[in-house]
Amino acid sequence: MNKSLTHGIWPWLGLAALLVVADQVTKVLILANYQLGDSTYITSFFNVVRVHNLGAAFSFLADAGGWQRWFFTAVGVVAAVFIVWMLRSHPGQKLFAFALACILGGAIGNVVDRLLHGYVVDWLDFHWDFLGGLFPGGHFPSFNIADAAITVGAVSLVLDEILRWRRSR
Repeated sequence: MNKSLTHGIWPWLGLAALLVVADQVTKVLILANYQLGDSTYITSFFNVVRVHNLGAAFSFLADAGGWQRWFFTAVGVVAAVFIVWMLRSHPGQKLFAFALACILGGAIGNVVDRLLHGYVVDWLDFHWDFLGGLFPGGHFPSFNIADAAITVGAVSLVLDEILRWRRSR
């Protein structure tokens, strides 16, 4: 095995681990201090809440009867294995590896929740009046640090591909 490849993956795995720890610490604090449905007003557009998401993004399949817990857990584990393989193959591509590390950390954070609780703990609640036509009361669906990391990773992947495409022209 190429030593530079295995050494090059460690910073990215470290970033993923940092995201998992930050995600889990905040969720432990929410679980310890909030009952399901509790909410604390922080600003005119942000509340801290406690929500249990039995599904995936935007509560997709939340009412599916329980099988979705294991399905989304399996998807997260398979994604994590694939991402580690990709990181081993491309550790020097910084934006690409950053994106993968963010997605990896977010996926693991939510898999931990599904295994421990059977649901994902969401706690960030952003709301604006202009969202009222899309979401009840203008509240964007609650999310957590893992979800934010996955989103940052996905946006970074798109940016990486756009930059790669522009360089090839």
